[in-house]
Amino acid sequence: MISAVNLLLEFGERALFNEISFRVGPHDRIGLVGSNGTGKSTLLRILVGEMAADKGEIAKAKYVSVGYLPQEGMSAAGRTLYGEVESVFAEVIGTQTALDEIHRRMGEIDHESAEFAELLEVYGELQHRLESSDAFRIKTGIEKVLVGLGFRESDFGRQTDEFSGGWQMRIALAKLLLAQPSLLLLDEPTNHLDLDSLRWLEDYLRSYEGAVIIVSHDRRFLDNMTGKTYELSMGTLTEYAGNFTYYITEKAVRRAQQIAAQRNQQQQIKQTEQFIERFRYKATKARQVQSRIKQLEKLDLIEIEDEEGGIHFAFPPAPQSGRVVMELKGIRKSYGGLKVFDGISFDIDRGDRIAFVGVNGAGKSTLARILAGIEPFDAGERVVGHNVTISYFAQHQAEELNPAYDVLQTVEEVATGDIRRRLRTLLGCFLFSGDDVFKKVRVLSGGEKSRLALAKMLLHPSNLIVMDEPTNHLDMRSKGVLQDALAGYEGSFVIVSHDRDFLDPIVTKVVEFRRGGIRTYPGNVSEYIDARGREQQGSAPPAQGKSSSGPGSERERKRLEAEERQKRYRKTGPLRKRIGALEGELDEMEKEKAEVSRQLADPEVYRDGERVKTLHARYKELEKVLADGYFRWNALTKELEEMKSAGDSLRSSR
Repeated sequence: MISAVNLLLEFGERALFNEISFRVGPHDRIGLVGSNGTGKSTLLRILVGEMAADKGEIAKAKYVSVGYLPQEGMSAAGRTLYGEVESVFAEVIGTQTALDEIHRRMGEIDHESAEFAELLEVYGELQHRLESSDAFRIKTGIEKVLVGLGFRESDFGRQTDEFSGGWQMRIALAKLLLAQPSLLLLDEPTNHLDLDSLRWLEDYLRSYEGAVIIVSHDRRFLDNMTGKTYELSMGTLTEYAGNFTYYITEKAVRRAQQIAAQRNQQQQIKQTEQFIERFRYKATKARQVQSRIKQLEKLDLIEIEDEEGGIHFAFPPAPQSGRVVMELKGIRKSYGGLKVFDGISFDIDRGDRIAFVGVNGAGKSTLARILAGIEPFDAGERVVGHNVTISYFAQHQAEELNPAYDVLQTVEEVATGDIRRRLRTLLGCFLFSGDDVFKKVRVLSGGEKSRLALAKMLLHPSNLIVMDEPTNHLDMRSKGVLQDALAGYEGSFVIVSHDRDFLDPIVTKVVEFRRGGIRTYPGNVSEYIDARGREQQGSAPPAQGKSSSGPGSERERKRLEAEERQKRYRKTGPLRKRIGALEGELDEMEKEKAEVSRQLADPEVYRDGERVKTLHARYKELEKVLADGYFRWNALTKELEEMKSAGDSLRSSR
């Protein structure tokens, strides 16, 4: 459908693309990945025609259309929301207008005239064109997409310039989805979507008839949406025949092979150089020496990309707080005539790890600000627990940084203790490397300022962290660093986010926001989604209600939840022990397999034929045993899930 052939793009002496080539098929679902600065967004802009490569071409069939959603810079004004989205169908609407005009004209002239016959023929042609374009389904399609992306029917008549940047992105996305280009290019489409809109988009794209290329730092989204991965690295593009998880696994295998090949090549180079040095001045070996010199000159050196792992960050020790970290009692909050909270109550206990999820506009960020103590409320009580210190992060805090400071000075101002010696390492976690740490704050982009504000916040000793969309401007490595740090954090935290892959390993409670109140679900986001699904199917009791009946009922709910978890834990204990033991065995075998693989990659091993045979035999044996082990592990985990589901069904029938 569309092909890129030998694309070359250079910036100074650096080749961003070094004659890369690839093809996009009619129904491909491709994840475009790579470190920041490898050219992902640039490649999308070349595909859509906004930029041109220095060399090479984009070849596509005449019928192919390309639609592009950039990360930022989208704005619409001058129309209502509905009118703006409807403009995608300008040609169809023009046809309908022409039909109406012809129909009016035909009612005014003699039906026996030549003009009437001519108008009748044109009318029939336009009517056929209108029917083939599914014009009668336009209204239904527009409403479906707008509601799916989180707009309310009451928004349809609002002017587009009333909507904020995140909603402007949704308007642009709605227009793209309705236009249905042959190739859809999405650059970070999940940044401003809530969880419901994100799940709707996944469902929509699964049935999308065209091809899709996605740039995203949301690993779960890539896994759910893509069946092929293109990686940009060191000026080259490498194709992987699977989703992001497959790419990570396969890349590790290829890297091990590259390292082995590079080691062999370096050994060959060393031996060749030793030969040249030894016989350089011996006349009888002159021809052989020259031959080897030419071999070295023609040799393509194997280059391996620097590993991005190994960077870790730990929060400063959290001061010990009381058992109850914070209590909100009967909170009421309105903005003008818009009532956000009408008497909600909410507790945070020591050690709570909470995710705030729900539709945009339901009050997640507002409650986060109330928790942080920076948002006033109309009525109710906010009680901060003993010795509680709060750190708060939101995107707007980036604008509060001192513009006269550079990046390093900004974090030096707040850092204390041993971390001061590792500030540049910390900044590297958040994509400030080399001379970037000496950039003045005033010249940083919006995304860079947000990352710097986040790094600065993390250096404050605290025992309650409140974060509003902390991952929006982070790449996967940075998110991993933050995720690991939160996993080891000693205090409590509340995170407003829709990033399931980021939240799942670290949260133990999900608070869902719906217009008018909040509901609490135990477990992580995936477990919350499952519970919601069972509720909608009527096979599970609803989660605890609005949390608006005071702290007493909240504590009782927690007690009942704890008792239920203990019962489930005792019932599934023996099976979980078997799974744990098997996982330990598999882990040991994986380590042994990795060690055998490492030995087989060592050129010295191949001097001993018997040893090579033994290693190969052991490697094959381990592969077979591991395959059997993983089969048993899958069966046991499935049995465990069935036991849990049976328990859920039993509870719902009581």
